[in-house]
This record gives sequence, C-alpha cells and structure tokens, in this order.
Amino acid sequence: MKIGLLGFGVVGRGVYDITADMDDIQVAKVICLEDITLPDAEVTKDFRSILTDDSIDTVVEAMGGLHPAYEFVRAAIEAGKNIVTSNKALVCTYYDELIPLAEKMGVQFRCTAAVGGGIGWLSELERSRRVQPIERVGGIMNGTCNYILDSMTRLGLGYDEALKQAQALGYAEAKPATDVEGIDTWHKVILSSNIAFGVSLDSTTVPVAGISKITAEDVTTFTEHGYTCKLISTGKSSDGKYSAYVQPTLVTVGQPEAAVPSNYNLITLVGKYSGRMSFFGQGAGRYPTAYNVVQDCADLLHGKGFYCAYGEKVAAVNDDLLTYYVRGDLDAWLEDNTSERWGSAVITKPVSVSAMHNWLKEHPDAFIAAFAENTL
Repeated sequence: MKIGLLGFGVVGRGVYDITADMDDIQVAKVICLEDITLPDAEVTKDFRSILTDDSIDTVVEAMGGLHPAYEFVRAAIEAGKNIVTSNKALVCTYYDELIPLAEKMGVQFRCTAAVGGGIGWLSELERSRRVQPIERVGGIMNGTCNYILDSMTRLGLGYDEALKQAQALGYAEAKPATDVEGIDTWHKVILSSNIAFGVSLDSTTVPVAGISKITAEDVTTFTEHGYTCKLISTGKSSDGKYSAYVQPTLVTVGQPEAAVPSNYNLITLVGKYSGRMSFFGQGAGRYPTAYNVVQDCADLLHGKGFYCAYGEKVAAVNDDLLTYYVRGDLDAWLEDNTSERWGSAVITKPVSVSAMHNWLKEHPDAFIAAFAENTL
C-alpha cells in the first residue's frame, strides 16, 4: 500500500512514524504547508500530485476541519483511491455524500480513529453488529470534558480553573467550544449510531447540551447527593424508532462511568446477546490515534471497507422520559414540571428528552443534567 498523507500535524506525524518500519504500508507523499524534508517520502503542497499519482492507492486524511479536507477526500474517492480518516466532523457532516460515493466508486473507506482515538471503538462495533442487533451505544466520548468534570469533582476546582488546567496540559484547545459545548461528542454519537443501527441519523434531530455552564456549586450539590456529573452520549434503537442525544448526566458511585478519570473515554454498546460491553482508553493523543489510522490501512489490505452498508435517512425521536437537575430561570413549563428543589436548582418530574432540550434552547444560560438510567 502506498499512502498519500494529508497533513503532518499530531496524527499525521504519528502515522508516518508508525509506518516507517513496515514493509507493506508506505507513506509515499505528504501534504504539508511547512518546508520540511523527509528521508523516504516526497513532501508537497500540491494535492494534485497525490491525486494524479497512480502508484498511490490510499489517501490518509489527517488535516482536520471541514475544508479543504472535504474537497480533497471527495476528489480522492472520485479518482478511485481508498480513504482513511480520523476526522469525525468530516465523516458526520458529509456522511450522506461520502459513504454512498465510496460504494459507487468501489473504493474502501475507514474512520476508526474518528471515535475514541486509540480505543478502536468503531472496529469493535463492526464486529459486534455482524452477529447481533445493537440496542444502544454511547458513553463518555470526549476526554476534554471528562478531564474538566473530573478535576471539578476530585479537586474542587471551578470550571474556569479546570479548563485552564486542561488547556495547559494540551487536553483542551485555546478555543474549546467544540469540546465543552458537546459538538465533538455529538459528531461521535451520530457516527456511532449510524454504524450500530445501519441508518443515517438526521443530525438536526439530535440535541446536544454541553458543560460550559456548570459551576463549582453544582458539583458540590451533586457530591452531597451521591452523584458525579459526566458528559454522556446516548444512541438507542427500539421497535424501529431511534433516539440520540448528548447531555451532562448524573451517575452514582456504582456506575462504571463515575470512575472514569482524567481525559479517558468509556464507550459502551448494549447488544441483544452480549448485553453491555464497554471500551476504556485514551480518546486522543498522537500515537494512540495514529495507531488506529494505521490499523485501518491494514484492514484495507485485507479487504475491509466501511463498517456497514449505507442506510436510510431517519429522524431521532427522543421521547425517553428522564428526570433532570435544572439550574436556570423558572418559567411556567419548568414550574409545572418541578418535583423538588435542590438549593437554587430544581429536580424535574420525568419529562421527554426533546421537551427538556427545547426548553434549554429558550434558556441558553441554564444548566441541565439528566439523572442516568440504570444502564447505557
């Protein structure tokens, strides 16, 4: 396999390093905007030099972002080249376009590192769905949020202090909104649900609530009542209906999610026969992520394409009834659905996920956290 590598940042450099001593996988050309020299690969700023090179059969996209990553990946597919990417935003945003196009062109497309970094979650999900219906997927999918929430819980830090610490350690970006507002997790649960259930979820029907409005007082209140707050994603399939959402969630000490430390992930599937299976590990990092990119390249050599056939477009219903902790301005709807008060916050009666998130849209400064169900 000869690879055209798009990007030479954290993940791209890791892919190059891992493949350096491999006999059957070679990085032949690298797109890099900086002037660098590599001993065994051509460095170029011109994507067309990869696109028109017939010796390159696989393009590895490690640029991140949507543009020009989308344009490059689409062009590579149309040129008959296989694709491996770690870009969850790209795959989720253009799922309805890129996956059918890869099928049409007869090329292979893998993106295992897009969810879970070094865990290999999507490849395990692929193996599981071969022999059983998947009923549920989700869990802790973002290391930045987990680090912040873990630091607030264990160390008593405020949100701003925990975020600055995460940024200093390289766990959070200078502009962290994609992580802390739940968008990164949102992309991951949509992609996971698509593969688990063999559908294409309408992303506009998948609500998301992040952690940026949480306070130290919230965390103290949770601890006093025996709960830990985590940002948890959920995707469900039941009787032909689908649910998917991302929200802060209160878990008790006995639940596995409560013990997940630092920037780790814990991603779970519930299968008809296997029951619950959870996968724990680093959700990011140069070599853990690059390892799964290279594993995808090895899978291509063995004829493995995408994890499932492209499925029908479906809407998430999100009619699960959950109880919520809500700190925000009371209005008539919230008053009518309040069962008790925890200080300045209220605990709701069971309300649907969709109703709670619709309320949150009208009260963007509020903070909500669902009480976890017994299992993911």
